[in-house]
Amino acid sequence: MSTNPPLLGRPVAAKGGETRQRIIAATMRCVAETGYSRATIREIARAAQMTSGSLYHYFPNKAELVKAAFLELSGISLPRLAAAADRADGVLDKLMAVFDEGDRLLRDYPFAVAFDRAIRVESAADLQLAGESDTIFTALRDVVTGIMEQARQEGALGPEVDVESASNAIHTIMLGLCEHTATTPPEVYQATGRALRLLIRGTLFDYAKLAQGPDAQVLRPPLTPRTWPVMYDDESSHRKTAALAMSSGRPARRTGVMLMKCSSES
Repeated sequence: MSTNPPLLGRPVAAKGGETRQRIIAATMRCVAETGYSRATIREIARAAQMTSGSLYHYFPNKAELVKAAFLELSGISLPRLAAAADRADGVLDKLMAVFDEGDRLLRDYPFAVAFDRAIRVESAADLQLAGESDTIFTALRDVVTGIMEQARQEGALGPEVDVESASNAIHTIMLGLCEHTATTPPEVYQATGRALRLLIRGTLFDYAKLAQGPDAQVLRPPLTPRTWPVMYDDESSHRKTAALAMSSGRPARRTGVMLMKCSSES
């Protein structure tokens, strides 16, 4: 009796949607590992545990397959990021929610960033993804802009920051973090993500200590004698900053949103 394994093909009673997802995942992995031009239908089919002939029942050629993978990835990731922001209330909570959801997306789709980079680097003409790519970046920036607009409405943006510049800054950080994950080990990426969260929360540095040293003038914007930058999100930092502000005649109030103006109380 033959002991050879059965020929790979469409699994018995497999649902079309599940098979398609398996093909998409295999495509991301193969393109991420070898690049668009070197990835072949045969390799993708083998990674998806099926024959090349079976794969062609779902996609007519490699270009259509890779394009479908790209559009599927964007169609999943952007709604998840937007929904994460919508579920949170405060400005910082929304930003942290978006970063956290981004981490979950990278765990769910570990080859997503390398796949995205591979097809962008090669810029294959037959993919015709330029328009979709612009739409994806615009949609991501819209999520960030909505959060920054909330910060403006709440008076939480710093006195020298507007919605556009703040949105550009956060959007650039997000894109940079995505690039970072494609070139560093997971533990390094996670440590970087934690540091970025502290930076946005205003707790990467001990500002109370910095204000007592050579950086004091940098931390005192030339606004009025009755303004003071306060950046913290824990009780210890609050006590230190409040004590320093009182000694300078500049009362401080608690805030976790970037740089805030603190007017003296009568």
